[in-house]
Amino acid sequence: MVKKILITGKNSYIGNSLANWLNQFPEEYIITKESVRDDKWKEIDFSIFDVVVHVAGIAHQDTKADQEEFYYKVNTELTIDIAKKAKKQGVKQFIFLSSIIVYGASGKIGEKKIITRETVPKPINFYGNSKLLAEKGIKPLQSKNFNIVIVRPPMIYGKGAKGNYHLLSKFAKVTPFFLNIENQRSMLYIDNLTEFIRLLIQNEENGLYFPQNEEYVRTLEIVQLIAERNGKKIISTRVFNFLLKKLGKRVTIINKVFGNLVYSKELSKYKCIYNVRTLEESIELSEGD
Repeated sequence: MVKKILITGKNSYIGNSLANWLNQFPEEYIITKESVRDDKWKEIDFSIFDVVVHVAGIAHQDTKADQEEFYYKVNTELTIDIAKKAKKQGVKQFIFLSSIIVYGASGKIGEKKIITRETVPKPINFYGNSKLLAEKGIKPLQSKNFNIVIVRPPMIYGKGAKGNYHLLSKFAKVTPFFLNIENQRSMLYIDNLTEFIRLLIQNEENGLYFPQNEEYVRTLEIVQLIAERNGKKIISTRVFNFLLKKLGKRVTIINKVFGNLVYSKELSKYKCIYNVRTLEESIELSEGD
C-alpha cells in the first residue's frame, strides 16, 4: 500500500533531502512538504496522511538570551501541537528529528564521551533543552494506533548542509596544516539518515533511535579527506596540542571541534542496513560539483 507522508520544514535541508530520497520510490510513497512557519499549518487536513515527519525547527543559530523564548516556541511547543493534531486526525506515525545535543557538550580533549542507552540527557543550553522537552511532550501520545518515533542523530552533513561540516569544508580548502588531535566523533551522512527514516516508515516503528555512520571519525581525517577531494594536501602537526588542551578547559568551541562525542556502536544497530554510503563516498558526494 502506498504511504502518504507529510514532511514539515518545506525548505529545510533535511526535509528536502528526505523528500528527494523517498521520491525514488514513487510506487511506495506520496510526499507532501509543508511550511509551519505561521499558523496556516493548522488548516491542513492531516487525516489524508499516514505519516508526519517533523523536521522543522531552529538549530544552526546562536543561542543568544533574547532568542530563548523563540526556541521553546518553535522546537518544543510547535512540535507538541503538530503531534497532537496528527494523532487527533488519525495519522498512524509521527517521526520527530531531535538531536545528540540533548546530551550536552562534547568531552574535553583527551576525555572520552561515549553515549549509551543508560546515559542521561543533560542539555547545556536552551537549544538542547527545547529538543528534550519536545521529546517529553510527545512521548505520552504513543498509543496502539499512533506510533511516536524520536530520532537523535549526531552531526548531519552532506552537500549543501549548514553547520559544522560546512565550516570544516571551508577551512580545509585554505589551510596548509591542521592539528593532529586523537579524537572520535559520531557523524551521519544525509543519505544514511534519509534511508534510516525510510526504514522507520516502512517498518511502522515506534521508540527512540540513534543512527550514525558505521565509522567513528577524527576531525583531522575529515579535513584531510575534504582537502584531498579538492586537490590539496594538508600537513598534520602536534606542535600546538599541549596549548590546545589547556585552552579547551576554557574555550567551548575547541572541544566542539576536537573533543570526543560518540554513540556506542551497539546503540545504533538496526535490523536493516541503513548505511548506504561509506565515509569516503560521503565526502566525495558532499564535495562534488
